Amino acid sequence: MLKLLSVVVSLPLLAAAQNNELRSIAEQEVATLLPLYRDLHSHPELSHHEARTSGVIAGELRKLGFEVTEHVGKYPDGSQAFGVVAVMKNGPGPVLMLRTEIDALPVVEKTGLPFASQNGAMHACGHDLHMTSFLGTAQMMAKLKSRWSGTLMMIGQPSEETIDGARAMLADGLYTRFPKPDYVIGLHDDPGIETGMIGMRSGPFYAAATSVEVRIRGVGGHGAHPEATKDPVVMAAEYILELQTIVSRQMLPLDPAVVTVGSIHGGSKNNIIPDEVVLELTVRAFTEDARERILASISRMAKGIALAAGVPEDRAPVVKVSDTEVTPPTYNDPKLAARVRRAVSAAIGENNIVESERIMVSEDFGQLGLKNHEIPTTLFELGALSHERIEEGRKGIKPVPSLHSAVFYPDIEPALRTGIIATTAAALDILTK
Repeated sequence: MLKLLSVVVSLPLLAAAQNNELRSIAEQEVATLLPLYRDLHSHPELSHHEARTSGVIAGELRKLGFEVTEHVGKYPDGSQAFGVVAVMKNGPGPVLMLRTEIDALPVVEKTGLPFASQNGAMHACGHDLHMTSFLGTAQMMAKLKSRWSGTLMMIGQPSEETIDGARAMLADGLYTRFPKPDYVIGLHDDPGIETGMIGMRSGPFYAAATSVEVRIRGVGGHGAHPEATKDPVVMAAEYILELQTIVSRQMLPLDPAVVTVGSIHGGSKNNIIPDEVVLELTVRAFTEDARERILASISRMAKGIALAAGVPEDRAPVVKVSDTEVTPPTYNDPKLAARVRRAVSAAIGENNIVESERIMVSEDFGQLGLKNHEIPTTLFELGALSHERIEEGRKGIKPVPSLHSAVFYPDIEPALRTGIIATTAAALDILTK
């Protein structure tokens, strides 16, 4: 009985000692990773063009003993993607895949940082932080091989910002050329969460997204004689207003959805009525049924407005739903999310875990779980800004920069430390001996 009691008492003490070791090693890793972070931040590359970035990722993983394959991914046009797949086999056990994004945004950086990008692109979504945390986790797992068993698969995914990178890697045999994972984990930074903290949620998390192009065609002519034309500018204006009723009057109020017109182009001169106006839309929803209903409304409304304006049938609107810029919702498997939460809580403290809100942003991370959530996936959020910066925003002293902002940058050391500890703790739990 005393022996059994001793074992029971020693288990929490062992876990505490292991988590202390985790934090100690992570602290050392952060210092060595800061130059790498600055390098990645200084050299952002846009989607489909991540040649240098993928090379850096691949080189760092090779140094750690991973078996690395580059240029994984095939786009619909036949071009090769810059995906990186690294595999470390360490005995029997499950296959765990960790994923980072590697692309940047077409944003001119205005942070004023000494290592700011100068090439017209920017890691305004924090993918430089994601990559550095990813590589820090790889270093930790390589050092702690005696504590885990199984296969660790790490992927550097291109083209997340155009939501076609995950699909490209799957199309190029991600789960046939390489081990098919039993679990997939990723993270994303959040400037609304303080550094040192992790945001988690089970079930639907980020929305599905679909890009749509609507070409409103009319009959152009002189601006002084609108009666002789079918003005696509006026039709486009009516159409944009009509679109606002899809969510407000056609969708179940408890079923979140967004229809946004992000781009409108038409005309060349003030006194010329153009032949057409092109609109670019993004559609967000959490269910396929909602998505299909929205897309049907978008098409029906375009045709209705053209019909009301007397547009000839051969000049009817053209609605094109993208088959590449489309992604399903990000869904966190409840069992895996609960397991990851327990592991992360033990490593950083339950008081440092917050409940994330379901939001309408999108990610192609959900593609990696395959249809019907065949593979359990979980994406958690990493606190990106210090308490002081967030408080300044709340008090109106200085706005909190959002993701995709030209002035966004994370408080890198505490954010990086937490990202490495959290991901490593989750990985060790899944690949436990």
